[in-house]
Amino acid sequence: MTLSSGIKFRCYPTEKQKRALSQWMGCQRLIYNAKVAEDEYFRTFNRKFLLPPGNKRPIDQQYAHFKSREHTPYLYEVPSQILRNGATRFKQAYSRFFQGLAGRPVFKKKYRKQSVWITSELFKFIATGKSGKKRDRTIYDHKLMIGKGKHNLGELVFKASDEYDLPATITISKEAGKWFLSFSYEKDIDRIPEQELIDYYASLSRELLTQITQGHDRGTVIPVATDTGKTYDFTGMQKKRMIRKERRKKHYQKMMAKRKPGSRRRKRASLAAVRCSRYAANVRNDFAHQTSRRFVNSDREVFVFEDLATKNMTKAPKPKKGNDGTYLPNGARTKAGLNKAILESAWGKVRLFTSYKAARVNKLVIGVTPHHTSQECSRCSHTHPDNRLTQAVFACRNCGFTEHADVHAAIVVKMRGIRMLRAGEVTVKASKKMMRLKKKVSLGQELADAMRVGEGYKTDCGDACSSLPSMIRETPATTVLTV
Repeated sequence: MTLSSGIKFRCYPTEKQKRALSQWMGCQRLIYNAKVAEDEYFRTFNRKFLLPPGNKRPIDQQYAHFKSREHTPYLYEVPSQILRNGATRFKQAYSRFFQGLAGRPVFKKKYRKQSVWITSELFKFIATGKSGKKRDRTIYDHKLMIGKGKHNLGELVFKASDEYDLPATITISKEAGKWFLSFSYEKDIDRIPEQELIDYYASLSRELLTQITQGHDRGTVIPVATDTGKTYDFTGMQKKRMIRKERRKKHYQKMMAKRKPGSRRRKRASLAAVRCSRYAANVRNDFAHQTSRRFVNSDREVFVFEDLATKNMTKAPKPKKGNDGTYLPNGARTKAGLNKAILESAWGKVRLFTSYKAARVNKLVIGVTPHHTSQECSRCSHTHPDNRLTQAVFACRNCGFTEHADVHAAIVVKMRGIRMLRAGEVTVKASKKMMRLKKKVSLGQELADAMRVGEGYKTDCGDACSSLPSMIRETPATTVLTV
C-alpha cells in the first residue's frame, strides 16, 4: 500500500539564485492573482447581468493573455512553466474549494511567506554517490539542479536531514529570511487499512484493550496529559524565550509604524518581527513532533483524543447590541486571551502528527466526544461541575475519588474510546481527495481531466481548456430588458 509522505529541508541558495527564485515567485504569484481577479470580475458580471442560456462561467488555466511586451515585459524573463504553474495552482485551489476542503481562492500577499511551485521540467536530482548517517539511517545525498537553458540556475545546495524518494514536483519557499525546499512523494509500506485495524481492536477483550490504549487530555495550562500520569509541556527555557520574543516582536512592530513604508529600515524591522514570530511557531512544531513520536514509539497501540473543534472554540464572540443601539461588553478581550492560549498549546498539531505517524506503523488513533470529560468520575460515572472546582484537582462529590484533574480527564477519554470501540461506534471518516502530482506526468490531458472546470459541471478540456473562452478577452453577451 502506498502512503503519501511530505518532507521539508533547509536550502542555501546563492545571491544570484535568490534574485532569480524571488523573481520566479513574484511572476507566479502575479499569474495566480490575475486569475483570481479575472474570476472575481466574471462572477460580479454574472450577478449583475443575465447571461444567455448555456453560457457557463469558465474556470480555465489560460495565462498567455497576461503576457505583454509593453505592460508585463518581466514575464518573458522567467520560464514559461513557472507562469503555467501559477495558473495550475489557481485551478488546484478551485478544485479544493469545490470539494469543500478550503475557501474560494484569494489574492496572495507579497509580504508574507513566498513560494514557487516547480515541475520536473525545471529541476533534476543527480546522485552524488556520497552518503551520511543520521540515527542509524543512511541518507543518500543528491545534487539538485534548478532551471534549464538560458534560465539555468545551477546547483541549489540543501541539507537532507531525513530519507526521501525523488519527487515529481518541488516547492521552494522563503520565510523570515530563510529558504526551504519541500516536496511530497509516495512510499510503499505494509500498511493495514484503517477499517481493518478498527475491526481488529474492537474484537479484543476489555482487559487487553485497557493495556494497549492510551488516553490524552489537552489543555491550556498543560498542553497534553496521558492516563499514565505523564504530562507534556514546553520547557521553562522555551516559555521564557517565547515571552521575550513576543515582547521584542511588539517592539519591532512599533518601529515599523514609525518608519516610511517601502524603506529599507522598515523592511529590516519587519523581518525582525517575523523572525520573533517564527521562533514560537518552530517551538510548537518541535514540541508536537517530539510528543507524537514518544506516543507512537511506546508500547501502546490505540491512542484516544477528544474531538475538539478548535476552529469553533477560537472564534471571536459576536457583538452585543443594547436597546438604545449602543454595543454592550461581550468579553472579547478575555476571549482573545483564551484563544491565544488555545492556539499556542498546539492542540491540533499533536493529534495530527500522531495520526500520520501511527498510520505508518499500523497503530490506531480515534476521537471521542469531549463533553464533560473533566467533570465525569471514572469510578462511579457521577458527572457534575462541582467535581472540578480547581484547575489541578478532581474530587468526586459522590464517591470521594481524587486525582490530578488533567490525568483523570485522560482516563475518562481512554474509557470512552474503549467503550466506543467495543460498541462498534468508531468508523472511518470519508476523506476528501484532490489531484496531486506524485509521478512524472504531463500537465496536459491528465491534469485537465483530474480537475473540475466550473461550478456544477465538468468538461473534457485540453492543455489550456482551449474550448472555453477566456474570461478577460471578451465580455459575455447580455440580454437587455426594456420596460
